[in-house]
Amino acid sequence: MSDGSEQIRILAVDDHALVRQGIAALVSTETDLTLVGEAANGREAIQLFRKHRPDVTLMDLQMPEMTGLDAINAIRGEFPDAKIIVLTTYQGDVQILRALKAGAQAYLLKNTFHKELATAIRAVYAGKKVLAPEASFEIAEHATDDALTPAEIAVLRLIAAGNANKQIADQLSVTEETVKGRVKNILSKLGANDRTQAAMIGLKRGIIEL
Repeated sequence: MSDGSEQIRILAVDDHALVRQGIAALVSTETDLTLVGEAANGREAIQLFRKHRPDVTLMDLQMPEMTGLDAINAIRGEFPDAKIIVLTTYQGDVQILRALKAGAQAYLLKNTFHKELATAIRAVYAGKKVLAPEASFEIAEHATDDALTPAEIAVLRLIAAGNANKQIADQLSVTEETVKGRVKNILSKLGANDRTQAAMIGLKRGIIEL
């Protein structure tokens, strides 16, 4: 705990006002934390980051106009030392790794208790990395899985959108046999019984988004 002389300046980014209010309430009870701005999407986040240069940014991932992941990439591209905590309901392993690769120092779920969130903010400010236990478990569970290739991800995305093999072949300018081969690989790599289950697993793990 700080003696109050060193304030950790925080930017809260979430499209839900209720979540931002919760963060503001938490910050107001901690003497060493102060909220300098609130953004409702990725574009606002970049603008407010430039304006306030916060010490720690709390970033949601799923937002309209511009996602948290795109915002992290943009902010870190401009400010390589930016400290960002992902705060989301989403715990797919691929999504987690994407956020960490983009430069997020922490990945926490929105059900994190206030005390844990305050501790994580201080840890990230001090240069440490923090992962929610659920996030660590998700990464560990799929660490040895064969990753889908970009071509397979393209097919999976079209499956999730409700396309049949022939439609997928037409859209990707490949033969229907090629699509069938990719679908077979997708089912095998994801441990899915059918196309619908494969699409659900892809969405849950963050391999694709609707």
